[in-house]
Amino acid sequence: MTTSAARAERAAVLRELEGEVGVLIRRVRRVIGERARQVHPDLLPSTYLMLGHVRDHGPMRASALSTVFDIDKGAISRQVQHLIDLGLLDRAPDPDDGRATLLSVSAEGLRRLEAVASERSAMLAARLEDWDPVEIEQVVVSLRRYNEALEA
Repeated sequence: MTTSAARAERAAVLRELEGEVGVLIRRVRRVIGERARQVHPDLLPSTYLMLGHVRDHGPMRASALSTVFDIDKGAISRQVQHLIDLGLLDRAPDPDDGRATLLSVSAEGLRRLEAVASERSAMLAARLEDWDPVEIEQVVVSLRRYNEALEA
């Protein structure tokens, strides 16, 4: 195959990849919205992501959330307060700095997040039931490599 033909073929495949990634992004956005509403009807998708981050990496200060999500402290403060008002997040004094507070997922928030994750895992297992575990692993490896390449 000539160099220009190879470049054209590669460009076409890259366009297909971009198209499939676009489909994936739209699906992920929809799923995050659905999960947020399952946790609580008044929970916004972006706030759902913050709640999950605190679960996975907390307890943490609101300023850490501001850095992770690249959102100004005022917006984070409002979203944190909303999560507290919904009973999904707890605030406690930071034992290392009495002036600061640490955020952690409440017992109710954890229960709700786990219920949603369990339901989602069951759905994914059912939808991919006819996939061989090797195929699933190949997708995981390819997505990881793709993400690492774009992160560089």
